[in-house]
Amino acid sequence: MSVTAVPLQPVKRAYKVWLWIGVLLAIALAAGLAWLGTREQVAAKLPNDQFLAWHKGQTGIQTTASGLQYQVLKAGEGPIAKEQDGVSLQIHGTLRDGSEFQPAAPMRFQVGQPMIPGFTEGVKLMNKGSKFRFWLPPNLGYGAEPGAQGPGAELADKVLIFDVEMSEVVPAAVIQQMMMQQMMQQQQQQQQGGAPGGPPPQGAPGQ
Repeated sequence: MSVTAVPLQPVKRAYKVWLWIGVLLAIALAAGLAWLGTREQVAAKLPNDQFLAWHKGQTGIQTTASGLQYQVLKAGEGPIAKEQDGVSLQIHGTLRDGSEFQPAAPMRFQVGQPMIPGFTEGVKLMNKGSKFRFWLPPNLGYGAEPGAQGPGAELADKVLIFDVEMSEVVPAAVIQQMMMQQMMQQQQQQQQGGAPGGPPPQGAPGQ
């Protein structure tokens, strides 16, 4: 049995050109990724001030007048949190080397309560449903508290990185109204309990 050879069609020149372009793009992409990886590895070893100066110019990073750096990971809706507003958050804190100093956990507080300054400033940029990442220079973190004890002392010279997601914002006026209602309820309960020195209330022991 004879085998008939099937002649191969020559590859057109245009196909060869596109093939080479694809190969060159793949090489360029790999080189670019390697270069970016190298830059990030080098930046991770820089002193805090040099790292923050480098990081300030990265895509998506915004910097406030105080030096707080942040990135919007997810946009929210509605008004941003203001002084004395109540907020419900999910927070997670890490350092530049990736080590964790604050495990992921829920958090509720009223804006204006004592907090490290960079954290409070960052929260006041957020609204309901938003998720931000903050980079706090030491002077906006635990370094802002001279003589801090415990974990604060160990983190005084560190850049703190927080991932913060805001699930709820309660306006200050609503909180004030709730507090007034609670005070009125307490006063009513005291009045129903009888004034000191008066007759015991009905059903009280000793009647």
